[in-house]
Amino acid sequence: MSEWENIRHIYAQKPIQLGLDRVVKVWDAFGGNRPHFVIAVAGTNGKGSCCFMLDGILRNAGYRVGLYTSPHLLTFRERINIDGKMVTEEILDTTFNRLAASKGSESLTQFEIDTLVAISIMNEANVDVSVLEVGLGGRLDAVNIFDADCAVVTSVDFDHMDYLGESREQIGFEKAGIFRGGRPAICGELDLPESISGYAKEIGADLYLIGHDFGYDTVDTNQWKFWSRSGQCMTLPYPALKGTNQLSNASVCLAALEQINTKLPVMQEDIRFGLLTATLPGRFQVIPGEPVVILDVGHNPHAIKCLAESLQTRFPERQVHAVFAVMRDKDIAGIINPMKSLVQRWYLAPIPLARTASEPELLALFHQIGVDNLEGGFAAATEAFAAAKRNANKDGLVLVFGTFPLVSEFLAHNS
Repeated sequence: MSEWENIRHIYAQKPIQLGLDRVVKVWDAFGGNRPHFVIAVAGTNGKGSCCFMLDGILRNAGYRVGLYTSPHLLTFRERINIDGKMVTEEILDTTFNRLAASKGSESLTQFEIDTLVAISIMNEANVDVSVLEVGLGGRLDAVNIFDADCAVVTSVDFDHMDYLGESREQIGFEKAGIFRGGRPAICGELDLPESISGYAKEIGADLYLIGHDFGYDTVDTNQWKFWSRSGQCMTLPYPALKGTNQLSNASVCLAALEQINTKLPVMQEDIRFGLLTATLPGRFQVIPGEPVVILDVGHNPHAIKCLAESLQTRFPERQVHAVFAVMRDKDIAGIINPMKSLVQRWYLAPIPLARTASEPELLALFHQIGVDNLEGGFAAATEAFAAAKRNANKDGLVLVFGTFPLVSEFLAHNS
């Protein structure tokens, strides 16, 4: 079987179902061992950025790093990296087949299988540290079958509410589920839900909070400063990852590294070069040209507010032509509202997936909230891209945002 045949064959068996018993059972049958050292990263937004920054810093320090993130943009292999390189198709195929043979009649979800495959590959590669991005929530996510040596929660906001709860307190509790007693737990959310601090206290986790135990200050247009209550203070260049939220993400990473420094020591130069070299496609990704194109996979109100701030900060004079698609189960009005005053014209791109909001659904919602500068009727997303580029001219800006599949479609036709 090919990689994709394996994925289709195994994934068809179970939709999203939170819980750890099935995953533990299959992992034990698979003969898997606990990874050597685990950094688990959860959060509504920013977790992918944090994972790549941690990976970059630790690799610059000379450690062998396994990195597991999701979802992917162009190939599934993006999700599993060993020392900065995507896993090979051969290793992926072999591991999928081994897992399929050992799991018996137990059904797993897509992400559960992804996680077990990723950890198995990292163990086989004998990595020094596994940086694992939580898929959904934390407490009942497959990543949480492994006790994190250091746990990170980047942010807490409304997303995946059908699974995580309808309040920030409920969502925060689910994310705090990756904390472990006696181990560092780093949180980058300024508006901290009491459920996070309460759970950390209950289990005896060592909670470190942004704005209290660590944080950042801007120095000038080229430098920023990380500080911590321990007295550490570093002046650093801005990260390669762009966006107004990336200093918060970088601070969370540095706070985590400070707390595990006795086990995985890093130098300031490792931090400097790690932040300068860490890249993550689709997160305020700027593609130079005429017009400039920005790709952003943000798909919840918190992420879009950060996107709007980044546009106003970096491209205040540009007219924005937004190519947009979104899943119908998202807070679509909450995504549109922060952007409506910034966007000169919207282009509704068709994405042929069952979950995607249809053009009639989007038109009704846009009109309801008073937005009528719209173009639609495109036969394919590529037509929407072309129309936006044409109308933006060389002095405008094309923004492609709203969902991973839309950004993937752009990259597939423009890479």
